[in-house]
Amino acid sequence: MTTDVTTIVSGLPRSGTSLMMQMIHSGGLPALTDEMRAGDEDNPRGYFELEAVKKIRTDTSWLDDTPGRVVKMVHLLLYDLPGARSYRVVFMTRDLGEVVRSQGVMLQRRGTTGAALTPGQLVKAYESQLAKIRQWLDEQRNFEVHYTSYNDLMADPPTVAAAVNAFLGGGLDVDAMLRNVDPKLYRQRQALST
Repeated sequence: MTTDVTTIVSGLPRSGTSLMMQMIHSGGLPALTDEMRAGDEDNPRGYFELEAVKKIRTDTSWLDDTPGRVVKMVHLLLYDLPGARSYRVVFMTRDLGEVVRSQGVMLQRRGTTGAALTPGQLVKAYESQLAKIRQWLDEQRNFEVHYTSYNDLMADPPTVAAAVNAFLGGGLDVDAMLRNVDPKLYRQRQALST
C-alpha cells in the first residue's frame, strides 16, 4: 500500500458533496477538478467534478494526481477504487426524502426524466445502496471514513466543519470553510412522504 492518501468526498447525488468540496477546497486542500461542469441553478458555485473519475473501471491514472488534493466521487464508484492505495472519505449523508426531491427538481429543470420509480421506491433503493456501501467500507482496511450529515451541517456549521477538519488532520482554515455555507441554498427541506 502506498503512503500517499487519496482524499475523497462521496455520497448520493444531491447530498451536499459539492458544498463539502467547496468547504475543503477553501479550507486549504485543493480540489482536483477539470471544471468541465460549470455552476448552474442547482449548484450556483459549481460541481467540483473530475470527468475522469467516471471512467475509473478502465483508467485509474488520475489517482496519481490525488495526493494533497480532494476529489469527488459518487458513492457507487467507491467500489472500483484500486485496493493498493489508502483512502480517507468524507461521506455525505442527507435526509433521503430531501435527496429525492432535490434530484426531481434538478431533472425537471433539465427537461429530463429519471428512473421509472416512485419517490418512495427511490428512497428504498437508496437505503439499500447506502446500507451496502457502509458495510463494504467498514470491511476495507485501506479506507478511513467520516460520515457527515448535510442536515447537521445546515443546522450547526461550525461543529460539522470542525469535525471534518479534525478528520482531515486539523490543518484546514475552518473560518474559510464556513464562508461557503449559505442557508439560502438549502432549498429542498421538506421530506417526501413514502
